[in-house]
Amino acid sequence: MPQYLGSLRRWALTALFLIALPAQAQTLPQRIDAHIAAPRFASASWGISVVSLDDGRTVYAHDDGRLLLPASTAKLYTAAFALDALGPDYRTHTDVLAGGEIRKGRLHGPLVLRGRGDPTLSGDGWADRLATELAATGLRRIDGGVVGDDTAFAGPPIGAGWEASDLQTAYGAEAGALTIDENTLTVTVPGNGVPRVVPEDAAVAIDVTGTADGPSSMYRAPGSATVFVPAPGAACGSDEVCATRRGRLSMPDSALTAARRLRQALVTHGIRVDGEARSVRWPVGSPGGAVLASVPSPPLLEILRAGLKRSQNLYLQSVFQLTGLEAAGPGPAEERAAGALRAWLAGRGIGPTAVTMNEGTGLSRHDLTTAASLTRVLADMASSPLAERWKALLPVAGVDGTLATRMRGTAAERNVVAKTGSMSFVNALAGYVTTKGGQRLAFAIVLNNYAQSRMATPAPPVSAEVDAIVVMLAEEATRL
Repeated sequence: MPQYLGSLRRWALTALFLIALPAQAQTLPQRIDAHIAAPRFASASWGISVVSLDDGRTVYAHDDGRLLLPASTAKLYTAAFALDALGPDYRTHTDVLAGGEIRKGRLHGPLVLRGRGDPTLSGDGWADRLATELAATGLRRIDGGVVGDDTAFAGPPIGAGWEASDLQTAYGAEAGALTIDENTLTVTVPGNGVPRVVPEDAAVAIDVTGTADGPSSMYRAPGSATVFVPAPGAACGSDEVCATRRGRLSMPDSALTAARRLRQALVTHGIRVDGEARSVRWPVGSPGGAVLASVPSPPLLEILRAGLKRSQNLYLQSVFQLTGLEAAGPGPAEERAAGALRAWLAGRGIGPTAVTMNEGTGLSRHDLTTAASLTRVLADMASSPLAERWKALLPVAGVDGTLATRMRGTAAERNVVAKTGSMSFVNALAGYVTTKGGQRLAFAIVLNNYAQSRMATPAPPVSAEVDAIVVMLAEEATRL
């Protein structure tokens, strides 16, 4: 009997060891599988692709061929395509044209400010530079005012599929050919004072509601130049101190604001301007004239860095349309860009059933991608002559951009460089990581249709669910 009990004890210990072993020695794929199989994701969809940059093998995949909404990870397609099509040193320009004949320093007609898609114009330095150049030519008087020309892209200033609810927001700002101050404005309503708009020359009108039943925050309807704001003190009792309210909204008709700013700079430089500033926008035809002065944009690489680090929609939509402007063929710049992007992706073995994009930002809910398509482009860019400059465009985990506060204190910090993507019920991350074992990986993780439970208090950010997988990759010591 004692011998039997001893054998039974040894068998039980062996069984317990065998039961415990998988939990202690789970492989990375098993850990990822367990994470995404959690009950909270029962109604959600994951698309995950992880590829080794050392040998090209797919080391993990989950529904990597399923079409999902990419959100702003779609900006990776725009950026990679633009770098290839236009080159890292490409510059666009903003021009000033004479809309009439110049005789003895007098322009008999309007001065035309023609935009060509530079998204970085801001402040008044650019206007001062143009005014200085014009004054140096001997121009002293303009008869027909200043016209802001926003027609170069030959299409609407909003991306295909952008939703109306996004258009008043700063992230949904119009991306036309002539932009200023990222096409945004800030309205400040003091507790008991006069509302103030910055920039002051923004082409908007303020409508102050007179009762507490008015809007509790700022509101501008799509296509309207009127910003409705709460009346100062309207929602406060007689003994209550009203707090200052501040809102940041998209700017309508940025071409008019830019024209106003140039007009003021001209006057400051001693050039008389008869007539007010106005704008011309598609589908109205572009006014012609001889170029008198020009200001170049920063190089494409600099624009992309600013745009990708902050996930700035206007920057990437402008770049997207610039690729269309430089592409051959008829139609609006955005349509030409979409066609050229399809051809570029096809050349990399990515067909229209794997990626659908008709605008350049991922803001549209008509954009679709597979995770495998994202890693294919990431792998191609990692092996290109621009590889290091390309990676420097992306946010760094725990350091800057949209990843500045994410994955701090983990093996991913200062290791992962990746593009984020976020909108309602969508969270994604795609980029590069080096494992503890020294293996270089490209990854794409796309989570769709995840309605986070409100029972957790406080609920962790949805991005933490995606980050958890990236941290697993970073911590992996075994070669995959």
